[in-house]
Amino acid sequence: MAEECFSRTAALLGEAALEKLKNSHVMLFGLGGVGSYVFEALVRSGVGKLTLVDFDTVSESNRNRQLFALGSTVGMKKVDVAAARAKDISPYVQINTCAVFVDAASAEALIAAARPDYVVDAIDTVSGKLGIISASHAQGIPVLSCMGTGNKLDPTRFRISDIGKTHTCPLARAMRTALRHAGISHVEVLWSDELPHTAENVPTESGKPIPASVAFVPSAAGLIMAGHVIRKLAEI
Repeated sequence: MAEECFSRTAALLGEAALEKLKNSHVMLFGLGGVGSYVFEALVRSGVGKLTLVDFDTVSESNRNRQLFALGSTVGMKKVDVAAARAKDISPYVQINTCAVFVDAASAEALIAAARPDYVVDAIDTVSGKLGIISASHAQGIPVLSCMGTGNKLDPTRFRISDIGKTHTCPLARAMRTALRHAGISHVEVLWSDELPHTAENVPTESGKPIPASVAFVPSAAGLIMAGHVIRKLAEI
């Protein structure tokens, strides 16, 4: 029988599906506005093992949208906050944490060491995403990658499809080009067909504008991604 905390999940998915989730290992890259909600749904759905990769610490500017961002957690490593939260939710979850910056080399080594059942990419950089996708494909591990969620206002416009079906999203366009050059034709992605909105008083970092964001868009994206992965792992 399922643990009491997962009894409602078992009632909908069934005991067999819950057992599959308990025996599954998901590797999650990025614990920001999208990734923190992917994490939350995976843990609350009974996934038994998570490897969390994020080099960053919680900052004040994260508090408008990121699940882990509280006054009490500012300055803490996101992987540490996530690990403590996971243990407080699930009685049996195993958490591995990697507070490292992701590039092509580190992605390949991390995925090879972890050997997860599923990889979720919720980071921001094209080079890092390409490294995660390339390593996952090379090692035969299914991967779901998040495209752009910044400067968006309508969470109902998100969908999951092959990247070849994407349009409108600037990050998806850049990723299509990068993947084509890497010889990769197909990858599942979450994306939106909403045109980015022009933000006012845009902050910059290293001379580049930082995407604006609100609480209800990246969170929705993360929950959609988690739902997709959970259904795949549970074979629903």
